[in-house]
Amino acid sequence: MIGLVIDFVKCYGKNTLPEYIAAAIFPFLYFPYLGFKKEVVYTPPKIEEGKKSVRQEWTEAIGFAVIAATLIRWLIMEAYTIPTPSMENSLLVGDFLFVSKFHYGTRTTTTPLQVPLTHQKIWFTNIPSYVEWIKLPQYRLPGLTHVKRGDVVVFNIPPRELNENVDYPVDLKTNYIKRCVAVPGDTLFIQDKQVYTNGEPLPNPPEMQYSYVVMSDNRINDRNLRALDLGTEDVQGPSQQNGKFYYLMFLTKERADALRKLSYIKSVVIENRNEVDGQIPYSRYYDGAAGTSEKKYSHWVTDNFGPVWVPKKGGTISINDSTLAFYGPTIKMYDHNKDVKIENGRLYIDGKEVTEYTFKQDYYFMMGDNRHNSLDSRFWGFVPEDHIVGKAFFIWLSIDRNADFLHKIRWSRFFNLIR
Repeated sequence: MIGLVIDFVKCYGKNTLPEYIAAAIFPFLYFPYLGFKKEVVYTPPKIEEGKKSVRQEWTEAIGFAVIAATLIRWLIMEAYTIPTPSMENSLLVGDFLFVSKFHYGTRTTTTPLQVPLTHQKIWFTNIPSYVEWIKLPQYRLPGLTHVKRGDVVVFNIPPRELNENVDYPVDLKTNYIKRCVAVPGDTLFIQDKQVYTNGEPLPNPPEMQYSYVVMSDNRINDRNLRALDLGTEDVQGPSQQNGKFYYLMFLTKERADALRKLSYIKSVVIENRNEVDGQIPYSRYYDGAAGTSEKKYSHWVTDNFGPVWVPKKGGTISINDSTLAFYGPTIKMYDHNKDVKIENGRLYIDGKEVTEYTFKQDYYFMMGDNRHNSLDSRFWGFVPEDHIVGKAFFIWLSIDRNADFLHKIRWSRFFNLIR
């Protein structure tokens, strides 16, 4: 098909690689453009006396396919898969989806010397797929829209320890997928599991999940779990106590209600994640006055968090020990400052003390729909704008890896739009 397109544009005197790419990727724009240009004349193809060798034809075809696929992957759309249950039940482990790059604007690469169609490593090896001999500044091309609350977004996870403790370039950091719950300039807090932005409750995703403690008279077999559409990633346990079986299950409200109707289920109780476990807040990089982070933020837990202001480009905060305990990691690692030190509740940039700080880019607060089983902004902080990859668009394939052969493919999820 691509070969036919190229042969066709050659008849109009278009013989350069950029013209081939424009015709192959944007034919609906490029062909009308040619049609309205008076100086462009159609010339029938010449019959070639010689014939290309099979090797030459295959080399040209593969080369062009790689170039076209690389450009499509960078400019328009890229395929991803869901490896963890953090977005269940909206997105399932084994979902394959396309992510739109042009919705929020395509990012230019910072690492041009990379093996095509790879991410961090060459396929099936631990060999890095890139070299940093050339580093380019990152820009974002104009997009259709900005990230909105409720969007399902793919982004590069910021913290180093979630990137195999490797300092990858921004565009090669590990990809995560979450739902945006707060945009730049928003004030967010979570009260009794409900997310609020700017004082208003944020609509909950229809397939949002929480963790429940389920008590049963009997061990629940796989057939019954499958009837409730529960996979191995949704169920932990059982543990046995006083003749009862206890499970920890990650459920939607509808599935929890369905479980309660079963005769052998004695109770289904939602967990309250109000324990202080030392993981929240996320400012574990803070090196200011000892104990400030613990004193101010230790009562912030998974189900009750905030309030927190989400930094926006041009927004200014006063610098003190409390604000540094929360925003210090962001200022130090992600806001494009070269020399940052935080000492005794004071911020120094390029050797000078700063009493107010103005953020240089926008940030977002992301959460998984599986609210009690998601490593998200509650744990590791804000997502910088330059880490945004694209908008999750639709599911093109879904495979249940734990199901038997006849139930392996989830046919009902094919070509579902992601909401």
